[in-house]
Amino acid sequence: MPRNEESVATKLQRIAEKARSDPKCRFTSLFHLMNRELLWECFWQLKDARASGIDRVTKEQYAEHLMENLDALIGRLHRMAYVPQSVRRVYIPKQGSDKQRPLGIPVLEDKLVQAGLSKILEAIYEEDFVEDSYGFRPGRSCHDALRVLGRTIERQGTQYVVEADIKAFFDNVDQDQLMAFLAHRVADKRVLRYIRRFLKAGIQEDGVYRASDRGTPQGGVISPLLANLYLHYTLDLWFQRRFQPGCTGPARLIR
Repeated sequence: MPRNEESVATKLQRIAEKARSDPKCRFTSLFHLMNRELLWECFWQLKDARASGIDRVTKEQYAEHLMENLDALIGRLHRMAYVPQSVRRVYIPKQGSDKQRPLGIPVLEDKLVQAGLSKILEAIYEEDFVEDSYGFRPGRSCHDALRVLGRTIERQGTQYVVEADIKAFFDNVDQDQLMAFLAHRVADKRVLRYIRRFLKAGIQEDGVYRASDRGTPQGGVISPLLANLYLHYTLDLWFQRRFQPGCTGPARLIR
């Protein structure tokens, strides 16, 4: 894949450095990074042999004319003519339960565009997220969170451990709040408009379309990042700035 004089990776690194050095910076020019180099890289990072969305296009089929498909996609993106398709909803068994978990399957191009936007936003928000946030972040896992929890209990004389889970979190995220949180750091209107389009793309289940007024699409490539962003502002910063100062002893939230 031919590269420009300055690679996308270098540009993303400069964005990360700016985000780290200036916590109040609002980025006005990001969408130009949605180019052939970035989307080509994102395409090959998509997992093979995954279920297809409502258009039934597979990764193998898209790859047959990859460069032509990418150029056409980039043209639509930059004309603001790209419209995400609704997510195909299926149900999979929920581990440790007899219930089923809803899963959304976007079409391949939507996965690709979401992956590109995720890389851009990740460069900013990985500089903002707190140290004790572990879910769906690069180089981090649940095992890391458990390791830190174990050390905290052993070394700090912990008296209470509270375990909490947010019921149906992905289905109930307040989209308007999420967009407001995004606007703290992102001022590029094209990025914001496309994320709003993905949130509003809707769901198809058994051939029936349903609008999506709340939540983020489960199964969407960008959903974990948006979930972390939402919880960063509503939970992590609340704990650090409001809850923790009122505690009579040490308190720690490991998410």
